[in-house]
Amino acid sequence: MTTTAQRVPATVHAAGAVVWRVAGKHLEVLLVHRPRYDDWSLPKGKLDPGESLPGCAVREVAEETGHPVVLGVPLPGVRYRLDDGRLKMCHYWAARVVEPTHPAVLARGAVPLCDPEEVDDARWLRANLARDLLTRPADRAPLDALVDQWEDGVLDTRAFVVLRHARARKRSAWGGGETDRPLTATGLHDAEGLVSTLAAFGVADVFSSPWERCVATVAPYTSAAHLDVVAVPEITEAANAKRPSGAARTVDRLLAAFRSRRGGDAHAEKVADGAVLCTHRPVLPTVLQTLSARAPRRVSALFPTANPYLRTGEMLVAHVLPRHRRGVRVHAVERRRPSD
Repeated sequence: MTTTAQRVPATVHAAGAVVWRVAGKHLEVLLVHRPRYDDWSLPKGKLDPGESLPGCAVREVAEETGHPVVLGVPLPGVRYRLDDGRLKMCHYWAARVVEPTHPAVLARGAVPLCDPEEVDDARWLRANLARDLLTRPADRAPLDALVDQWEDGVLDTRAFVVLRHARARKRSAWGGGETDRPLTATGLHDAEGLVSTLAAFGVADVFSSPWERCVATVAPYTSAAHLDVVAVPEITEAANAKRPSGAARTVDRLLAAFRSRRGGDAHAEKVADGAVLCTHRPVLPTVLQTLSARAPRRVSALFPTANPYLRTGEMLVAHVLPRHRRGVRVHAVERRRPSD
């Protein structure tokens, strides 16, 4: 007997990126040629088991083009049916090339190039020429969205990640104090799973509550990326309960550092640097409200406003514009779990 679940075709998920750069005054994007299909497409591919969508996107770009990238704003996805009837969903982001020594690239480890029989050419093209060359018309949707954002001056973003610590031991089951309550085995596993997503968004600065469960959540990433954790006492539960304005000012200060740290063309790779702030559930309303105040209404409406705001190990990725006319502005947001 065939069940309903068996009759429903599975969805195949893939991820990729529209990799962009500015050459002179022209926007260029990177396309790949697949000899098996004799087509030109955006770099993308299917997820490996247990891989996150952002992690898959940067891995596939590296395999197919040889370029390490970090992700920017999410772009429209592409859906189509495979020959066997299954739905394929391709998720896309804008992406910028970074140096191989970038901490986020170090955190990923080596990524070998794919077989030339799979991809035999990767070519930078002006956006309008790339649009004409794309074989699949549906691939133009993410490219068109990227061009629109570049023309509007809102493409050049960095990721500011707000991360709730992974699952910790219950207070009732822990004999120690609040400052040293550790992660559970599940929490430790999820902390490892966060590495690929934080790396995909180019995190190069790690800020955390100094309490054990927050530091342990970001420890796998700082180890892989060869970074130090910057302790931020203002975002502990106790400090926020006593003076929420201190946590709010800390978020504003970290965002302002994005603006002041950006250099000229000689330091263009710094544009892609991101940051993560790991904190506790009771602190999230302060942090999220501070970020939301820097966003237009259409974006602020996407911020979580109800308890628990973010689940344990979940992150909100705020894509910020360091050089907006109104100061540092949040242009887009997305939420990610370790396995998403």
